[in-house]
Amino acid sequence: MALRSLLTTAERGQVLEIPAGTEELAAHYTLGEADMSLVRQRRADANRLGFAIQLCLLRHPGIALADDTEVPPEMIDWVAARLAITAEAWDEYGTRGETRQEHGREIRAYLGMSAFGIADFRQLVEHMGEVAAQTDKGLVLVEGARDFLRSRKVAAPGVEIIERACAQALTRANRQIYAVLGAQLSLDHRGRLDGLLLRRTDSSLTEIGWLRQAPLRPNARAMNEHIDRLTAWPALCLPWDAGKLVHRNRLLKLAREGASMTAADLAKFEPGRRYATLFAMSVESMATITDEIIDLHDRIIGRIIRTARNKQNQNTLASRATVAAMMRLHSKLGDTLIATKENGEDPFVAIDTAIGWESLAESIAQAKELTRPALEDHLALVSAHFTTLRRYTPSFLAVLDLQAAPAAQDLLAAIKVIRTVNTTGARKIPDDAPTSFIRARWKPLVFTENGTDRGFYEFCALAELKNALRSGDMWVTGSRQFRDFKDYLLAGSDYTAMKDAGELPLVTANGSEEYLQNRLALLSERLQQVNTLAARNELPGVLITKNGVKITPLETIVPQHAQPLIDQASAMFPRIRITDLLMEVDGWTGFTRHFTNLKSGQLSKDKQLLLTAILADGINLGLTKMSESCTGITYAQLDRQQASHIRDETYSAALAELVNTQHAHSFVAHWGDGTTSSSDGQRFRAGSHAESTGHVNPKYGAEPGRMIYTHVSDKYSPFHSKLINVGDRDATYVLDGLLYHEADLAIQEHYTDTAGFTDHLFALMHLLGYRFAPRIRNIDDTRLYTPTNDPELAILAPLIGGTINTKTITAHWDEILRLATSIKTGTVTASLMMRKLGAYPRQNGLATALRELGKLERTLFLLDWLQDPNLRRKVTAGLNKGEARNTLARAVFFNRLGEIRDRSFEQQRYRASGLNLLTAAIVLWNTVYLDRTITTLNQEGNTTDPDLLRFLSPPGWEHINLTGDYTWPRTNQIKPGKYRPLRRSTKP
Repeated sequence: MALRSLLTTAERGQVLEIPAGTEELAAHYTLGEADMSLVRQRRADANRLGFAIQLCLLRHPGIALADDTEVPPEMIDWVAARLAITAEAWDEYGTRGETRQEHGREIRAYLGMSAFGIADFRQLVEHMGEVAAQTDKGLVLVEGARDFLRSRKVAAPGVEIIERACAQALTRANRQIYAVLGAQLSLDHRGRLDGLLLRRTDSSLTEIGWLRQAPLRPNARAMNEHIDRLTAWPALCLPWDAGKLVHRNRLLKLAREGASMTAADLAKFEPGRRYATLFAMSVESMATITDEIIDLHDRIIGRIIRTARNKQNQNTLASRATVAAMMRLHSKLGDTLIATKENGEDPFVAIDTAIGWESLAESIAQAKELTRPALEDHLALVSAHFTTLRRYTPSFLAVLDLQAAPAAQDLLAAIKVIRTVNTTGARKIPDDAPTSFIRARWKPLVFTENGTDRGFYEFCALAELKNALRSGDMWVTGSRQFRDFKDYLLAGSDYTAMKDAGELPLVTANGSEEYLQNRLALLSERLQQVNTLAARNELPGVLITKNGVKITPLETIVPQHAQPLIDQASAMFPRIRITDLLMEVDGWTGFTRHFTNLKSGQLSKDKQLLLTAILADGINLGLTKMSESCTGITYAQLDRQQASHIRDETYSAALAELVNTQHAHSFVAHWGDGTTSSSDGQRFRAGSHAESTGHVNPKYGAEPGRMIYTHVSDKYSPFHSKLINVGDRDATYVLDGLLYHEADLAIQEHYTDTAGFTDHLFALMHLLGYRFAPRIRNIDDTRLYTPTNDPELAILAPLIGGTINTKTITAHWDEILRLATSIKTGTVTASLMMRKLGAYPRQNGLATALRELGKLERTLFLLDWLQDPNLRRKVTAGLNKGEARNTLARAVFFNRLGEIRDRSFEQQRYRASGLNLLTAAIVLWNTVYLDRTITTLNQEGNTTDPDLLRFLSPPGWEHINLTGDYTWPRTNQIKPGKYRPLRRSTKP
């Protein structure tokens, strides 16, 4: 048995999985003539079949036949058919253990393989120690061990033995990491690290607790406090470069483990682990604070500009009466002048009589005031906040080590000028200060009759700095989110080696430009095809005219005749408390076993206490209120349970367990085959302590909030969620859910709404092997693009927005592939790259070339959209499943008025993860009982139309009691293999 559990049940099954599909059987188990000759030497049918199956298993997946090996019937049938033997002969094989062992030895000799022994175990541990130094992901380690054994032609033992070897390798790697970091720490360094665990004299916080505190509000005071924290870390004079001696993944994991513990827990660690953990926390905390300072600056600048815009709007509303009076007076003036001209009167006398010169002069002065150039743009009003900026900008610019690409060198020079002015106390910006970074909109404010306005010059530079850091034109030494763009990518030599070997993990494995040319040729062909269909008026439900395109709306997704079955099935669901539901689902799946102790790797000793902490996250009640709602449970107990067992990775593993179980259920086949998914964002208001951390998006009003972006499969299960800022475009996070979920899904096609697509995303989705199908609002405004100007596309001409710059794509083809490969291999997260690419335009060709490639893929998709009503229907149905899940989430996340009120981002993430886990549990429970409901109706003679079953959906909650006291039964009230009785359909 393994020292600690590295794999889930599903993962153990897939490591040495025996193929069962026809194509896989043919690929792995087609016997050659030499194989058949060896098999025919056996005397009886049972021995021939058993020998052949042993031969197949040792060849793939490379395992020896043991007493407990479960050979799929499909494989037995396949091999038996090849040998012209009945499959029943398998039952007679191996009655003598010696026969099976003799066959095994002969086959290993034939294949040049050896049996797994103690020496192989030791070599495996030694080899996997190098892998474990880079990652602690159980599946990666075990699969690496399996591949190592295959490469050495050693018959693999059971998965448990491989897992044990990997666990030992992981333990050794951990000790090695502690030793490597410890060797770089002197006694003075260790003393300073121990000092981080001591309580501050002016606070109840420990030193490390204060240093790791998140900023409270986006204002000058919070910024200066955070700058003090960033300054305090370098003052420790630790050997910061030592962090480069440990793989980035392991250093980050070590830091996260330490961050989830109290200072008292850290102090109890043995010295090697304690100092390594504190050092890792120090390295990561310094990078985190740097990123948080930049984010604070971003939010402060954004808030000042937003306030100025609101102020201008208020001024405009307030001046309506003045403008109206002015217009009436000037209208009267016009009438007077016209009348004097017609009557030949003296106009000056008429003006004096009708209006009065004093009134006219006052009106003209008001008009000049309202039309001052400086007040035509709301940016002029930011001057009211210059004092706020000067409270922190000198130290802000001084503490950051800024670097710039050639395109932003002028801006960097301007920042250096501002630093000098701040240091010397000068009041004016030098005449030779750089100005080319100043946009036309800022120039009337920066350049005045009296010279360069220092306030607007600084504000303009700070605003452009914000944009440049977002795009990557500028970066900060020591930052994690704002590094040099090239530092994020796969090393050039590694990329070249993969390309030359034809092993790029993309749709074009060898990176040949021929692939690009084929896509362009396909685009030309499809444009001609759709143009011809449009000319014949044969595009179903689509009309293209010179004014654009009109698409007939689809009929209702759920037909009226399906509603009685939906109502009847819903009325038969048993009523259940949310606590009982979680206990029942855990009895089916054992998802709580994934919430292992951070330090020991052991399961929680109190499952009910663990479920209570999870429920507190999922329904947004919080630990304090939950302890008050549960008899015999204290806040301290819940807090310890959360600190020890609840983390991002445990939530992810538990979610994958629920999703896999739901996808394996037979009833879900009515909803899809598991290859499509959709994603959408759901906003929750940030209130109380979290209000200062929330972001504002005018789309949702003026209140700050957070967004939970969730991916939902075509079988309704939410397989990935991420807490994001409401100001970020949804498209930034689409790839994250597809690439980084842990469920056993093979998503091939993905749907989003309008906010979920960009041209960059279209390009990357295709290269990474996904069919991308967003539902684009106002499709009439979305243009098609052609490889070349083609006068024959007359019918499509109103929709064509131009040609694709194929030269740019070709020139940067390798850079595009390197970026996509970096994302696919996990060298950099997809959302980080999407945020960089979608930010303020970078002055290099990569973003432009990727956008041009995205135009190509978007045009191919739009042509399909125009031609295929089934595609339009599928996308709508997929997005409706996501909306149904969001409705369920809104109902579940009802406490605290549905607001996220936790200050720390970590706790906010736990809220999002708990909510997604809870909705997945409800979807699974409802799926099981939907199946039982339909089975019962059929048994009672109420035969249901199978075609209507796809309109039933599992995200309902009316039968679930989500409120009240949260009490847990002593044990699961439903015995294994049993279910709750259904309600009668006549008693809803």
